[in-house]
Amino acid sequence: MLALRIRSLRGTHWLAFFGGILLCWALLFSMALPADLRDLEATYGASIIEILCSGGLGASGFLSSFAMWALMSAAMMAPTALPAFATYDDLGNVAATGFGKLLGGYLTAWAGFSALAALAQVSLYERGLIGGLGQSVSLPLTMALLIGAGLYQFSALKGACLSRCRAPLAFFMQHWDEGPFRNGLRLGLDCVGCCWALMLLGFVGGTMNLGFMGLAMVLMTLEKLPEIGRYLTKPLGAMLIVAGCALPLF
Repeated sequence: MLALRIRSLRGTHWLAFFGGILLCWALLFSMALPADLRDLEATYGASIIEILCSGGLGASGFLSSFAMWALMSAAMMAPTALPAFATYDDLGNVAATGFGKLLGGYLTAWAGFSALAALAQVSLYERGLIGGLGQSVSLPLTMALLIGAGLYQFSALKGACLSRCRAPLAFFMQHWDEGPFRNGLRLGLDCVGCCWALMLLGFVGGTMNLGFMGLAMVLMTLEKLPEIGRYLTKPLGAMLIVAGCALPLF
């Protein structure tokens, strides 16, 4: 049913929505470093990336880090909320302006997360805990990120946020009178509550690692689908905990 509903999304606001997602991914692809520069960073350290890119990847500057995280959040998280956006469209038969406000509220919540993530990236980089590509160079940090994300999969807060994300119809019926922007903001906050720990795993593989972004987007999308997600959340948490604990062995 969901696949059929998604295939029927043909309004101009949906074309803009999907076009915006493709644009975000295209920009991320254009920002990704080629393999030879990654090899240079591994050989000579983070300073070589900072010299070559003048902080453009967010290695040391807050604004560039924030722009990168905001772009990542839009590219990765908007697709995960597609069932909720489709439900809103069905309920209200809304104009493009209402849909835009809903999406704007949703992305505002993720912009707040992006600001905090950018502050964390700058702080970790200045302390020598992550490299110029945003990847952890500290075993304790990597273990903490993996184990922390795994434990969060079992938390009551994760469960509460996830239950609302999995039931968009009940969510919108409860908050419909608040208007599209506040609905989008609430939805975005629930989405941040579901996914912030998994998003921070970008520090494990590198914040500009397109492979990680794609895999994380698929996992977070599946996790929000009630038929699939209930079989995924806790096993994924257990895998992350085991990976974090076993890391020193490798």
